[in-house]
Amino acid sequence: MVTVAGAGSLLFCWISAAVLALVTLRKGAGAGAGLLAWALLPSGALLYAYGDSGPLTLLVGTTLLAALLRATVNLPLAVLASVPVGFLTGLGVAALGGEYLDQIVAVFGDFIGAMEQQLSQGAEQVVLARPDARQIAGMLGAGTAASSVLCLLLARYWQAALYHPGGFGQEFRALYYPPVVAGLLALGAVALAGAGAEYRTWAVICVLPLALAGLALVHARAAARGQGKGWLIGFYVAWLFFDPVKLLVVVAAIADSWFKFRRRWAPGPGTDVSPRKTDEDR
Repeated sequence: MVTVAGAGSLLFCWISAAVLALVTLRKGAGAGAGLLAWALLPSGALLYAYGDSGPLTLLVGTTLLAALLRATVNLPLAVLASVPVGFLTGLGVAALGGEYLDQIVAVFGDFIGAMEQQLSQGAEQVVLARPDARQIAGMLGAGTAASSVLCLLLARYWQAALYHPGGFGQEFRALYYPPVVAGLLALGAVALAGAGAEYRTWAVICVLPLALAGLALVHARAAARGQGKGWLIGFYVAWLFFDPVKLLVVVAAIADSWFKFRRRWAPGPGTDVSPRKTDEDR
């Protein structure tokens, strides 16, 4: 009931996606697929009526990531799988959602036009860049990838809270990518960003796993030094509002892939932040 009720809502479909992931993680891909079939009814109706594929792609993407995590018990791999989910979503929207993309471009154009009028009052004429359909498609793909990962992490947190309290924190703090994977993600992001402004939103899809690995590194450092939640709250406030902090987190994740900072830090009491030990435990 929860899954079907939220699947047709633009505001609450993330709850349905997280519930789908929890069922998939706990009971397997078959149970998750059965529940997904029911959730596709309202989300498919939303796609048919308004052309909005967001809820449907979020439900499918999250279920696929949860099935992969269930099969491999490998959180870094499941997060990495959000990259093809994001690209496939963006390409699908670009190929099949022409009218829907045109509507979004028009909405952005009206909004930016209103901003230009406000900024131009009593000053020189201000002209702001307007996103085109290709940028919007990449933005939607990146949004689906990020939302799918967040819903997966929420479901994993629920699962740990129910059956293994504290396990999610250990697993998340150990999120790490080897140098080859981190290098390929970074090169992909740089190549897309350098291909032109219309592809910069697509580059965000490649950056997403590195950003999460960097955030996991921050949590591991805070746990190793015994820093409380207040410090993490302050960090996330800075991360949300200052772009250099976001870039620093990604750079830290790339550096960690080479230097393995977690192994250099002494873990706090009862805290396991070592990727190697976590892999052995799995």
